[in-house]
Formats: sequence, C-alpha cells, structure tokens
Amino acid sequence: MGRHSVRKLLLIIGLISFFWAAAGLWAQDSGQQPASPTPQNQNPNKQDAPAGAGGPGGEVGPYAIPKKKDEPPPPPAPEKPKKIEGMPDYSIKVDVPLVNLDVLVTTKDGQFVPNLKKDNFRIFEDGAPQSISNFNQSSAPITAVLLVEYASTNYNYMYEALNASYNFAQTLKPEDWIAVVSYDMRPQILTDFTQDKRAVLGALNMLRIPGFSERNLFDALYDTIDRVENLEGRKYIILVSTGKDTFSKLNLDQILKKLKNTQNVTIYAISIGRALRERMEARMGAGGGLITTDWLQADNQMNTFAHMTGGRAYFPRFDGELPEIFRDVGSDIRNQYTIAYHPTNPKLDGTYRKLKVELVAPDGGPLKIRDQKGKDVKVQIYARDGYTAKHQVE
Repeated sequence: MGRHSVRKLLLIIGLISFFWAAAGLWAQDSGQQPASPTPQNQNPNKQDAPAGAGGPGGEVGPYAIPKKKDEPPPPPAPEKPKKIEGMPDYSIKVDVPLVNLDVLVTTKDGQFVPNLKKDNFRIFEDGAPQSISNFNQSSAPITAVLLVEYASTNYNYMYEALNASYNFAQTLKPEDWIAVVSYDMRPQILTDFTQDKRAVLGALNMLRIPGFSERNLFDALYDTIDRVENLEGRKYIILVSTGKDTFSKLNLDQILKKLKNTQNVTIYAISIGRALRERMEARMGAGGGLITTDWLQADNQMNTFAHMTGGRAYFPRFDGELPEIFRDVGSDIRNQYTIAYHPTNPKLDGTYRKLKVELVAPDGGPLKIRDQKGKDVKVQIYARDGYTAKHQVE
C-alpha cells in the first residue's frame, strides 16, 4: 500500500470516529440512551403483564387487555356526504309479502257470527288457495274518519243524519281515534284526529246552515284516503252521502284506481239519498225516470266503494233507521276477523290480485250456520275484493 493510500485510510477512520462521538453526545443531551443490543434469551415482542392477564399464551406469553381509558380513541366517523341541492330525500322500503285481510261474517239480518276458527276460513288469491299464517278476532284501536256530505239541497234529511252520527261517536272507545270532515265544493276538516268524544260532537254541532249545492264526492273521498292510508292500524271511512258527484276534478275511474292501490282502509257507506229520491219521484210522477237513473248511479257508487274495501253500504228509506245503522257500523268494526297470509305469488309487480273468502266445515265441506232454534241461516261474508302487490316508496 502506498504512502498516499495509508493517509486516506487514516483520514476516513478519523472522520467515522468523529461522527460516532458526536452522535453519542447528542443522545445524552436529549435525554435518550443509545440503543443497547438485545440479549439472545429476551423476546423483543414480550411485554410486562400482570399475573393472570388474559390473552393467548405460547412463545409470546400472556398479554393484558387494555383498560377502556387506555384504549386508543376510535377512528373519526366518516364525514356525512353533503346533500346535493335539488335532490329528493327518499328511501325504498321493500316489504316481505304479507297480506292482511279484515273479514266480517254476518247473518242475512246483519247479526255477527262469532266463534269462528282459523280452519273455518279459506282464502283464494287469483283462484289459488293460500295458507293462513295469522288469525284472530281483532280488538285493536281503530282510526276512523266521519266524512259527511253537507250541501244545501238536502238540509232537512242531513240534520237527521247528523243526529244519528252522534250514536256512532258514542261507540268509540277511549283508545280510538276519529276525525270529522264535511264536504260540499271542497272537504273541510272540522276536527282532526282526536280521542275526545266531546270534540267530535262539537264538530258535528258546527254544521248548521249549508251554503253550497255542489257535492264533490270524488275529490273529498280521494283527499280523505290520502290522509289515512299511511297511518298504522285499521282505518275506516264512514261516508254519509247521497253518493252523487256534481263538480269534482277527479272522475270515478280515478277513485276506483285509488281504492285498488290502497290497503287496510274500509269504507262504510250510509246513503242519505234514498228518502230524498222517493220524495222527488212522488212529486215528479212518471216524469221522474231521468232522476231515478241518476240516483241509481249514485247508489251503485256507494255500493262499489263499500264492497271493494270490505265494508257495507246502507240505504235507509226513513230517517228513523239511521240510529240503528250507525250502531251496526260500530258493532261491525268491533267484530271482525283479522287474517294474514304470505301469498304463493310473492312478486311485487304492481298487479291487482283478486281475493275470495269462503267458510268451510272441519271436513272441508260448506260450513252450516244454525240459529238458536236449529234452523239453517244464510251468511254474508264481507272482505275487500283484492289488493295491488307493490313496493312502497317513502
């Protein structure tokens, strides 16, 4: 090795020694100790832990689960995305297909048939038999709207109908909810949903002198269905009306489509037109044919609203029949069988499914109903005609 090479080697060794010494001085000044080599018999991953601490054993030994206060703070929640201006706020709710059906069974005279069992009922959807999953005679609280036509063309008879409506209010239980809505040109809420019977009676008492002759039944009924269809539980509309419509923006087809797309709303239709019609026909004589046709169409509409939704329609000839009718409505609501089933066709495709309810004996034959004297009696089954299988968007 030459002289110059030796000098270069010594210079490099000197520089290395200088920097090593400087690093040691810096560690001492900063309070840190230089790292010491790890003994061969010590595991660098081992931590001091109290005796009996939890955790796996083995080569690394037990470890202590940190206390709550010693745990690292949870990561921050992801920032909620900002709402885009103009974008609607909605979610899609997909229902597990389950059809709920209220069924009323009465004798021909309107008397409720009690004590029927699950096996006494057969449900058919579009002709296909269904298996009943839930069955009871419901006594749940009800939600009802008393929807009253109040036009100047029928004031005298309307006054009697309002008095009879008090009887229905008296059948309500403390946990029931009821609203009172009147309509002529447009619906008017006299009292919103309340459990206070005095408020109901006060609302009916407000109807004194009607001001208009228009009877926009379709608009009022559509608006009322809109108000109740998304409420929970069993919903009823007690429609006190002539069944005539004079000036609505909506037509009958639109109302029927609304009823097909609405579940768990039952309409009881009480006509106040039959007695008026008979008086008018008596005055008009043979020339009342056109009037008769007009009123028959009104009756048919009231019947349709009731039967499509599983309710009943009443057409009293005299105002003295009204109190008993309202008592019957209250009794019907309290004495219904509630049936639920999962349809064999589970598709929620927006199609309308026709329903049929039959009564059967334990042997599968027709169920025979007898009165107290042992005489066979005919029965009437009231249930909605069908339902629309659809998703719900909220």
